[in-house]
Amino acid sequence: MTTFRFRDFELDVAACELRRAGAAVRLERRPMDLLILLVERRHELVSRDDIVRRLWGERAFVAVEMGVNTAVRKVRQALGDSPEAPTFIQTLPARGYRFLPEVELVQPVRAVDATRRVRLAVLPFDNLGTDPAREYFADGLTEEAIVALGQIDPEGLTVIGRTSVMEYKRTTKSLEDIGRELGVEYLVEGAVRAEGPRLRITSKLIRVRDQSQVWSLAFDSESGGLLEFQRELCTAIAEKVALQIAPGRLDSLSRRQTRDAEAYDLYLRGRYYWNQLTPPTTRRALEYYTRAAERDPRYALAWSGLADAHASAPINGDAPPLEAAERAHAAARRAEAADAQLAEVQTSLGNVQLFIDWNWPAAEAHYRRAIVLDPAYAFGHRMLGVVLTHRGRHEAARAALRRARELDIYAMHYSLSAMVEIHGRNPQAAIAFGRQATVIAPDFWVGHYHLSHAYEQAGELELALDSITTAGRLGNGNSKAIGTRGYLLARLGRHEEAREVLAGLESIARERFLPPYGMALTLLGLGEHERALEALERGRELRDVGLIFLPVDPKWDGLRSHARFRELIRRCGFERPDP
Repeated sequence: MTTFRFRDFELDVAACELRRAGAAVRLERRPMDLLILLVERRHELVSRDDIVRRLWGERAFVAVEMGVNTAVRKVRQALGDSPEAPTFIQTLPARGYRFLPEVELVQPVRAVDATRRVRLAVLPFDNLGTDPAREYFADGLTEEAIVALGQIDPEGLTVIGRTSVMEYKRTTKSLEDIGRELGVEYLVEGAVRAEGPRLRITSKLIRVRDQSQVWSLAFDSESGGLLEFQRELCTAIAEKVALQIAPGRLDSLSRRQTRDAEAYDLYLRGRYYWNQLTPPTTRRALEYYTRAAERDPRYALAWSGLADAHASAPINGDAPPLEAAERAHAAARRAEAADAQLAEVQTSLGNVQLFIDWNWPAAEAHYRRAIVLDPAYAFGHRMLGVVLTHRGRHEAARAALRRARELDIYAMHYSLSAMVEIHGRNPQAAIAFGRQATVIAPDFWVGHYHLSHAYEQAGELELALDSITTAGRLGNGNSKAIGTRGYLLARLGRHEEAREVLAGLESIARERFLPPYGMALTLLGLGEHERALEALERGRELRDVGLIFLPVDPKWDGLRSHARFRELIRRCGFERPDP
């Protein structure tokens, strides 16, 4: 079997698998074929005609220009490469491409248990009911099935994350194509018909290699009976694919969810809205989580959702931090009292420590506990990466975000990977991740926000301004996006426009709470350092969450020797990043 090694990647040709630091990197069939071709002919010019023949064969009588471009783009995304500053694939205009790194031919080294590990994906459940507004229920059921299956045998089963499978909602692709693209051996198909309180759920386990149905289930119940459905689903799939369910796993699944049908429905609605991370949807999420917790005061996930929404509201939606702090703490305490052994609850406790209390060692401890409880919990890995980069441990943060991306191809994971690279002073890698985030979710404001910071660090100020303008439009006027735009206008010498941004922020602040951090950014760009420090000191008094970026954001490097800035960092209780 042929395996090529380049940089920290391994390309196993026989298995059609790309691995980075031992972990599989998702790549669809045609991009994989292209990568194999480029690596086999490394350092040589590979023409577009050669690529067409390799990927489409002599049958390629239709226009494939866009297909070649798409395949190249997906390979670059998998490698974290940039067309503007390539380190892997060089474009030779009108001629073709060249693979740049040195390549070593090696024998593949696999972990002893790798051949025993099963990969499975839960496809989005179809909503067959008459009410399209209940789409959230089918999506929530899909996510809960993913979580449940991911916990039954973490050592023997890899379950593809929610965002990765949601790409296949209402797809016309064949099961064979989906299985190959996701790199899985089994697929779970499902449908739910909800009419009032009554549910009918159908589910099938499909073996990808021959598209045969291995097992099927029809389940009729009210919403409160979903625990029985999950138990039967996990037990049957474990039996059919020869997995071991560790003692207590099914009991822990039973503890996850409420037996109150209405509370469960409200919780799914809350999670649907919170996943969108905008101020209006966060308010809707808070409403539904609150009602779910009122219906079942022992519902740990509802309290966990409330804690997450309150703790993140200041950073996502400019909510007053002191008000959010009290509510976030109260919800986190209720979640912990209800069930401290849920990964979601430990992550919520970490979020309160990170965003509200600024106690980063405590936050890290909670995130690590969450990962122990559920190694497949992508949100836990993601938040561990966030706290590690704020502590200056960027390499460890990269590893945590890499694991989050492996578990779920979610735009936020790529956006925060860009943030880690910004903090680590690696702008080209940050640009690559930021672009990937905006490709995955073009309307997700956070991706454009971090892409702007990456461009700015690379000296591409006009591109940075374009990206932050998009972020501000999509982010419902988030003050950090507005303040960053003012900062960039000032950096570009457009001081009058920057002062207009500043005046606009000051006007908003007279009408409602506005975090001072955005104004501090614009003042920093204008070179008014003392006024910027005054704004930051007001932010400390108000617990403005934007201040958590002060120890690591390169924008503030020019003030790091300033005595007033150093004293501010000390009074905030922030640790100095590792050198």
